Amino acid sequence: MKYLLLSDIHGSLPQLRKALHFYDEQKCDMLCIVGDILNYGPRNYIPEGIDAQGIVNLLNERADHIVAVRGNCDSEVDQMLLDFPMMSDYLLLVDEGEKLFLTHGHIYNKDHQPKGRFDAVIYGHTHLWELSRQENTVICNTGSITFPKNGNVPTLCIYEKRKFTTFALETGKCLKKIEL
Repeated sequence: MKYLLLSDIHGSLPQLRKALHFYDEQKCDMLCIVGDILNYGPRNYIPEGIDAQGIVNLLNERADHIVAVRGNCDSEVDQMLLDFPMMSDYLLLVDEGEKLFLTHGHIYNKDHQPKGRFDAVIYGHTHLWELSRQENTVICNTGSITFPKNGNVPTLCIYEKRKFTTFALETGKCLKKIEL
């Protein structure tokens, strides 16, 4: 399977459209959203093209191909609109025996990892992409497709066949690869 991993949409319909175009172009099988889907958040500026209902409509069309976790800006009201579960703080994705721990990052992250052994910890929250290794665990921070920080560009990642690749959303340029 080929997974598109992204985080921190924060209600920006234009950015989600770009990400879904990338998903289709890359022929991904599943969209994994690691939080902050609809709400732009109290500390962020209002993003271009904020359209919660538009986001809901686009994602609900693909609900059968989406897994998601709750971000710190996501709420039960958001869940009422979405046709896929997104209120869990984490989920475990097992692909060909590899255990991938997906979470938003405000509870679990590279500095506060969950108990147990996982091949990768995948999160967002900080809006700073990272692809690195801590001992036997790959750390994959997807960055943000809407509000990247510290001069970074909007980013997302693909996981396929034991390999993570981080891409710049706007250009599709590969920024980094790492294997499990």
